[in-house]
Amino acid sequence: MYTSAVIIFFSGMTYASVPLYRLFCSATGFAGTPQVGVGKFDPERLVPVEEARRIKVHFNADHSDQLPWAFVPEQKFVTVLPGETSLAFYKAKNTSPQDIIGIATYNVTPDRVAPYFSKVECFCFEEQKLLAGEEVDMPLLFFIDKDILDDPACRNVDDVVLSYTFFRARRNARGDLEPDAPEDVVQNSLGFGDYKLASKKPS
Repeated sequence: MYTSAVIIFFSGMTYASVPLYRLFCSATGFAGTPQVGVGKFDPERLVPVEEARRIKVHFNADHSDQLPWAFVPEQKFVTVLPGETSLAFYKAKNTSPQDIIGIATYNVTPDRVAPYFSKVECFCFEEQKLLAGEEVDMPLLFFIDKDILDDPACRNVDDVVLSYTFFRARRNARGDLEPDAPEDVVQNSLGFGDYKLASKKPS
C-alpha cells in the first residue's frame, strides 16, 4: 500500500519543482532523504541511549562543475549514540570574482536510515549566497532518532554516509530558486537515482 501511495504521489508531481520533491522526502525519509522539521525534537527524544552501540556518520561533499566553489566537510566522520545531538561543519568558498547563490541537495545512505536521521539546523534549509572570494563555515546540527533501535532493518547498521551536493541556483519561470543542472543530475543527488520519476515540465 505504501508503494502504491508513493507511485500515486509522484504521478501527481509531474509538474512539480525540486523543492516539492525535497519537502515530501524530508517528511518521509524517502530515497535516503534525512527528515527535517517533523516534530521529533522534543527534549525527551534528544537523550543519548548510553547502552546502544555508536554509529559512525561519514560526511561527503560534492558540487556541480558549473559552481565555482570549493566545498568540503571539516571532519571526515563523527560517532554518535542514538538520541545524541552532534554538531558538524562544512566549509565553502566562492573562488570566482562574482557573488553567487548556491543550493544544496542531500541524502543519506543506506537509505533505510533516512527516517531516523533528523536535522535540527542545517545550511541546506535555505539557499546560500557567497560574495566573491568569500569563505564560510556551514554548521549542521543533527541526531539519529532512538527509534532506529526498534527497526530490524537497521539492526546491523554501523556506518552512515551523509552527502551534500551544491549547485548554482537559477530562477525558474515562477521566480523560485532551483538547482541549475539537468533534472537527472539533481535527482541523483537527492538519492532518486534508482527510482523512476515522472518528468518535470520545463520551467
